[in-house]
Amino acid sequence: MDQKANARWTGDLRTGAGTLKLGSGAWEGPYTFKNRFEGVPGANPEELLGAAHAACFTMAISAMLTKAGKPPRSVETTAVVHLDKVGEGFGITGIDLTTRGDVPGLSAAEFQKVAEDAKVNCIVSRALASVPMKLETSFAGA
Repeated sequence: MDQKANARWTGDLRTGAGTLKLGSGAWEGPYTFKNRFEGVPGANPEELLGAAHAACFTMAISAMLTKAGKPPRSVETTAVVHLDKVGEGFGITGIDLTTRGDVPGLSAAEFQKVAEDAKVNCIVSRALASVPMKLETSFAGA
């Protein structure tokens, strides 16, 4: 199964602009140097990477819990992707995952264990294995 996205850029790096588009057509939006490097609101590659990671990680937790006979009521994750100056350029220096689970019949320790497994084994985590990741969990189980 292949998934597609498209990026188009016109102009120079600092004053040019681009458009990002998901192959499914579900989302399209602009991006600029200022969105990416100067904190101006708007889409940027790292934000999209964080969304992909949060989605994959959350789905992995749900799948693991369901397979173990403990389907969640909900799992919600925020991913913070750190883009920092590294040498002469920039690099993704870390990803912080913060997840909250509402899972009847599960303990906080069991949820933590599943989340740690997903942090290492979800598809996007495996693709980003060279990036340091931190995990923080909270739990509202019954």
